[in-house]
Amino acid sequence: MEAREIRGIQIAEKGGLEQTKNGWYVPAQGGYGKYFVERKDGHYVCNCPDCQTRGVTCKHGYAVMHTISKTIDHQGNTTITETKKVTYPQDWKAYNKAQTSEITSFDELLKDLVENIDEPSQEIGRPRLSLKASLFCSVQKVYSQLSSRRAYTLYKNAKEREQVNKVPNFNAINKFLNREEITPILHQLLTITALPLRSVETTFAPDSSGFRTTQFNQYCIEKHGTKKQHQWVKAHILVGTKTNVIASAQITGENGADTTQFNPLLTEAFNGGFTIKEVVADKAYTSRANYNLANELGATAYLPFKSRDSGYSRGSVTWKRMYHYFMLNRDEFMQHYHQRSNVESAFNMIKAKFGDKLKSKNKKAQENELLCKLICHNICCLIQEMHELRVNPKFN
Repeated sequence: MEAREIRGIQIAEKGGLEQTKNGWYVPAQGGYGKYFVERKDGHYVCNCPDCQTRGVTCKHGYAVMHTISKTIDHQGNTTITETKKVTYPQDWKAYNKAQTSEITSFDELLKDLVENIDEPSQEIGRPRLSLKASLFCSVQKVYSQLSSRRAYTLYKNAKEREQVNKVPNFNAINKFLNREEITPILHQLLTITALPLRSVETTFAPDSSGFRTTQFNQYCIEKHGTKKQHQWVKAHILVGTKTNVIASAQITGENGADTTQFNPLLTEAFNGGFTIKEVVADKAYTSRANYNLANELGATAYLPFKSRDSGYSRGSVTWKRMYHYFMLNRDEFMQHYHQRSNVESAFNMIKAKFGDKLKSKNKKAQENELLCKLICHNICCLIQEMHELRVNPKFN
């Protein structure tokens, strides 16, 4: 099953295809616009650039093929089978409770979370803002998506509820996010927010996605005459496939490779206390080193093989075993693999709720701001599972 066919199945399972007299309107996988697919001379032809320039069956054509399958028996009878979108039951009572109490629960959990941080001692000098209060206000500001000045009211409300010991200046939080020593602390807080769900999550999916910044690539504009483009920061995350909680994360530049982040993501989650039984990821992570790492951690990796891959082990017995399993039991392999769509859902949740844009100016502040977004996502996942799975998070 090639990449186009896999993406076509994903589009079909999301639904939204519209049938007309002349063909099908298929929604774009990115969520913006639609493409028209029609059947010509026994082939599905689409007006998307992939089909028009390369003359191949594109993912939109595969989406139509997956939605409608036609079989002809030996007597010439034609049977058309339409694939319906799979729907899952929703616990609306738990969902409503989680959503209506989210803001209150968020502040309470955040206050409990920052208590895990040791406050550095100060013997001389002007009293500074506490580390716990700075972390609390930074995450709260990112959660609210307010500007620095407008978020000042949130800090005052937190002081009245005794969640912080002092109201910081609106610009103090911006300066706080510029500090390099804050990054490992935010990584620690991200791990802590995921730990209450370690008894639930055993299957994990890594992937990456870009978050745009306020900077533009001036060099390409001047040298190549290209259009003004945003610079991006890339988030590599490892997500539990049941609750979409983030077990570990790495932040790189916009050109950061995926396969090199497989090791630090899995190792950090494993050392953090998660039991990893399965890892599902796309072809960007397929390598002998990654298969070996998953096996060393006691997990089974489901990384689809590329067309140029072979079954030669080259010292990796796990690679050879999974290659033959992939070739001989493709359907069973793909049933595990399709769980990776949950990491796409996690990125969609983060960007829809907390924005796909970073407001900070320099790189270190952008990295810290993005980590705050991931922490906010984890806390929201916890709030949902408090009502659905009756999880009682204890960060201390």
